[in-house]
Amino acid sequence: MLGMLAEERGTDSAGLALLGAWPGTGGDRCRVLKGRGRFSGIWRPELLPELDRAPVALGHTRWATQGSPAEPGNASPMIVPGAAAFTDPGTGSVRTKAPAGVVAMHNGDIDAGDLRSRFALPPASGTTDSEPIFQLLAGCTSPSEVTRVLEAVVGRAALVWVHRDRPTEVHLARAALSPLTVAVDTEQNIYWASNPRWFREAERNTRVEFATAVMLREGTYLKVGMERRPGRRDRPEVLATDAFLPTARDTDMDDRVWTGFARADEECDRAGLSHRVVERAGGTGGLPAVA
Repeated sequence: MLGMLAEERGTDSAGLALLGAWPGTGGDRCRVLKGRGRFSGIWRPELLPELDRAPVALGHTRWATQGSPAEPGNASPMIVPGAAAFTDPGTGSVRTKAPAGVVAMHNGDIDAGDLRSRFALPPASGTTDSEPIFQLLAGCTSPSEVTRVLEAVVGRAALVWVHRDRPTEVHLARAALSPLTVAVDTEQNIYWASNPRWFREAERNTRVEFATAVMLREGTYLKVGMERRPGRRDRPEVLATDAFLPTARDTDMDDRVWTGFARADEECDRAGLSHRVVERAGGTGGLPAVA
């Protein structure tokens, strides 16, 4: 249902990724389905058994800002290989071991050219601004490395990614502006979405009951997972958190950031904005920036 509700934030393309295997069931898997148009156009009822078995599911709807919606590779969730040579943005050291890569999705619009000019990255396989962020994040092994990458991003970004070699750990980050809400149901399953209203709608129309739903503040990074002890089917829990200072361009402030939000949710989120602002070409907004 969350995928259908998310159509209000984009109908250019949509996708779904089902990842991981429960401990003791043998092997890991990753299935990604993507297509143009609405999420309801790619969803099929016969996917329900597989969705129920998958420890992690990522769903995305896209309103294209950079990169043509006609190119399948530009749709999310995207599979992004790690950079063979990764330059740590904090220390400047170069790692030559290629990471396994990530399955990832991004809501927002960032200065991808700036990242490519500052870091040694592989050639792009698509034309979105999302790919260079995840090429960098694929090489990160600690929260401090993740937040150094996130502080290098300029623009709007809410990010979710899963490392291919650790498929039951999910990384979530809210940089500047693009909203991200995390919810926990009464069975301790963890959910995430752009709009907190969607969880209230889901609760009214399904049997799921949410114990809490929280809009993440800008500059928040979380890692959640469910396999801290081998062979056990642990409940999801927060494994790591960190904070960072996000950066937006002076053109990034745009009412469309809160498309579909209830007024109270939007006002609450606007009141907590804390990103820094830089003057830079790009972005798709035209309203004054807030710092």
